[in-house]
Amino acid sequence: MPPERLLKSSRSRKTKPPRRAAAFPPQLSSGYLVRDAHRAFQRLLERRIAAYGVTRGQWHFLRVLWIADGLSQRELSARVGMMEPTTAIALRSMERSQLIRRLRADDDRRKVRVFLTAKAKRLRNELLTLARGITAEAEQGLAARDLATFRRVITRMTENLDRITR
Repeated sequence: MPPERLLKSSRSRKTKPPRRAAAFPPQLSSGYLVRDAHRAFQRLLERRIAAYGVTRGQWHFLRVLWIADGLSQRELSARVGMMEPTTAIALRSMERSQLIRRLRADDDRRKVRVFLTAKAKRLRNELLTLARGITAEAEQGLAARDLATFRRVITRMTENLDRITR
């Protein structure tokens, strides 16, 4: 191809301007807003439960065990949403803090059941009162109707996301 032909063809081709990233500011992202609120709740909760010798990681396990004491380690992992190795590490820490004890199941010696100690049971009311207080502080100035709508919406969003497989 003659050089003048190459020059002409390169000029006649339209070049597209570089693509700009789509705008998606954090204040329009439900995921970002939920994460931001969750972090604020967690920071405050962590500060307040520390006085009782309970960590944020232990809190999640206590919440589940206060509802269903004696779960297997596997069931507890599933309910808290953690991998089993992570659960095992957290439970070791909770044993050292005398919050739980692990016992082999009578019906299946391979299963390890997790039980709250008297100390953990005594903490229940106080720590749940703390958690309720944080929720009340977060909800300050919001109408009951708005909170009911929020709870319905956030529950629906979670259900929608849980149905997605990929």
